[in-house]
Amino acid sequence: MAYSRHVTISTTALLVTFALGLQTSHVQAQARGGTPQTDKVTPVNAGANPYRVIRDWAQFTTESRPWGGSNGVAVDKDGKTIWAVDRCSPGASPGCLGTTANPVHHFDENGKEIKSFGSGMFVWPHGIHVDRDGNVWVADSRAPTDEERQKLGANANHGSVVIKFSPDGKVLMTLGKPGVKGNPPDALTEPTDVVTDPGNGDVYVAESHTDVTDPALVGRISVFDKNGRFLRSLGKTGTGPGEFRTPHAIEFNSQGQLVIADRHNHRIQVLTKDGKFIRELDDFGRISGLAIDRNDVIYTADSESTERVHPGWRRGIRIGSLKDGKVTIFVPPHMVPNNADGAMGEGIAIDAAGNIYTAEANLRGVTKYVKN
Repeated sequence: MAYSRHVTISTTALLVTFALGLQTSHVQAQARGGTPQTDKVTPVNAGANPYRVIRDWAQFTTESRPWGGSNGVAVDKDGKTIWAVDRCSPGASPGCLGTTANPVHHFDENGKEIKSFGSGMFVWPHGIHVDRDGNVWVADSRAPTDEERQKLGANANHGSVVIKFSPDGKVLMTLGKPGVKGNPPDALTEPTDVVTDPGNGDVYVAESHTDVTDPALVGRISVFDKNGRFLRSLGKTGTGPGEFRTPHAIEFNSQGQLVIADRHNHRIQVLTKDGKFIRELDDFGRISGLAIDRNDVIYTADSESTERVHPGWRRGIRIGSLKDGKVTIFVPPHMVPNNADGAMGEGIAIDAAGNIYTAEANLRGVTKYVKN
C-alpha cells in the first residue's frame, strides 16, 4: 500500500466502492439508535480542527497483503509506538477465519511495522488494549457461523474470546471459550473491547456486538481478576442508567472510573468499578471508539452516524472534557466517492505527544492526525 502524507485514498476505486457498499448495507441493517434523552440533544457537528491528516500511515512489512478492515488501535506503554488489529480480509467476512494472516501488528513511531502475530487464532479481531506491563489484549467479537463451522470443522473453533499476549506474541491468557457464545465464567458473548485496571490488574470486558434487534441481546461489562477468575458483571441490556446496547469501547479515567461508549444508545456512560452510575455524556454522537488522556480529555470516533440511525449527526472525531462533557474540537470524516456521509475510523488512540490514531473499518488501515 502506498504511503501518503495528505488526505487521500490509496486503495483502488473498486475496493473503495466495495468497502463503502459493505458499510452502507451494514448501517441499513441497523435499527435506529438513541434514547428519549439523547434524541433531545442538538447535533454537535462543528468545532475547531487543529489536525493534519495522514491516511495510510501504518505500513505492513512482515506480510505482503493489503489491510483488512480494522477496529482496534492502541498506544504502547512507551507512549509512542502503536498497536493495531485488522480483520485479515477486505470485506466484513470471513475476517481472519481460515486465513494464515497475522492480525495483530506493532508499528514504530514512523508507521513501519515492527512485528505481527496471531495467525489462525481469530475470527474478527476488534478492540485492543495495552496494559501497564506492556502486554497486549485483543477482543474477538464474532463467533463462526454454522456454515463456517461446516466448512472449516475444527479450524473454526475460534472467536468470542479475549486473548492476552506478551509483547512478543506469546499467549498468556484466554477469557471465554473459543467459538462459543455464552455467559461468564464459561464463555463470553461477542466481546467488543477490553481494559485493565492500572491499579490492581482487574480485567473489564465489554459485551456484546450482537444485532440490537435480537430479543436475547446482551449488554454488559464482565469483570475478571488479573488471573482470569470471574468476579462479576456490570449492567444489563436497556436504555436506562447503567444499561447498554452495544458497549463498544471502554476506558478508565484519572479517577479510576469506567468510561463506556454505549454506541447504540448514542451516549457515553461513566460508572464506578462496581457498576454504580455516575453520569451520562450525550454530546459525542454515536461513539465507536474512545480514548482518554491524563488530563481527562476524551477523544471519540463516530463512524456510523447517518440520517437513518442518528438523524442530524455527522460522522467524525469529537474531542472535549470529561469534566463538563462539552465538545470543543470536531474533526470531519474523510470525504470519499459515492458516500455523502463520508467515512471515519472506529477505534481511536492518543499518544504521549498528542497525536491521534484511528483504525479504519471501511477504508482500512490506520490514519494519523498530527496537531498543527
